[in-house]
Amino acid sequence: MKRFKIASLRALLWLVGHLPLAVAQALGRFVGVLLWQARGRNRQVTEISLDLAFPEKEEGERRELARRSLVETGKILAEVPIMWERPVDQCLSMIREIQGGDLLDDALARQEGLVLLAPHLGNWELVGLYFSTRFSMAALYSPPNMKEMESYMSRVRGRGGSELVRADRRGVLRLFSILREGGVVGILPDQNPDASGGAFAPFFGVNVLTMKLVSRLVQKTRARALVTYAERLPGAKGFRLVIEEVDERLYDPDTEVSVAGLNATVEKVVRRIPEQYQWEYKRFKKRPPGEPNPYKPLKPVERQS
Repeated sequence: MKRFKIASLRALLWLVGHLPLAVAQALGRFVGVLLWQARGRNRQVTEISLDLAFPEKEEGERRELARRSLVETGKILAEVPIMWERPVDQCLSMIREIQGGDLLDDALARQEGLVLLAPHLGNWELVGLYFSTRFSMAALYSPPNMKEMESYMSRVRGRGGSELVRADRRGVLRLFSILREGGVVGILPDQNPDASGGAFAPFFGVNVLTMKLVSRLVQKTRARALVTYAERLPGAKGFRLVIEEVDERLYDPDTEVSVAGLNATVEKVVRRIPEQYQWEYKRFKKRPPGEPNPYKPLKPVERQS
């Protein structure tokens, strides 16, 4: 039975992966509308996250942002198979514009190590694919829930030339080694760490557990950090790749100050296109002792459509 599920999933990925971008995004939009109308977990988590992140907005504004966010979530679900199944050159041809390329060139010229921060904003799979074709890069990843898919995901994500490093002690040591040699590593900076690997810092004004790994990497190797994302352009026109400097506090030797700088870096780019952020990921789940998990328990949404 499990083998049948894996085969069916692979077939679906192949099928969606060979759709034109406009058709795939239209399919994703339809999925996003269903997620909104279903009033299920994804909508509930998204609305809770946006209530926490934007308390200054009127409820109607947050509700509309949640709807648009789920539509964009549907699009990324349909875009991922394209990034995994299509030839690399076809995927990269969807990048219509690059902003901040000079920052990248300058960082590489210094040969002092570079940490690329790619939050769950826009199309992060395209980001990883682009940079893996520019230079030798190692990307940190967590194994999927379906163990049978790990080899497939490693293969498709690494076909541009990147080295996939598991998020364990051995993998982290590998990242330090690469940076000390002047190499490049890529990290998703907005994942929820375990208690030992995180420190509390404000994200949209809410103290949340934030990974210390990025701070440790830049502090111990003196590597430079840049934040990047692929913004989805309207009308299925492709993507704009953006590369920016990080908040200077990220380089502070005080870890608490540094992780605050990391969150500020992510928050800045998310505020630019908030509908393209993955709000259904429970980013505000891990709070300081005594503060409740805002997502627990999830209750049926009572708001009207």
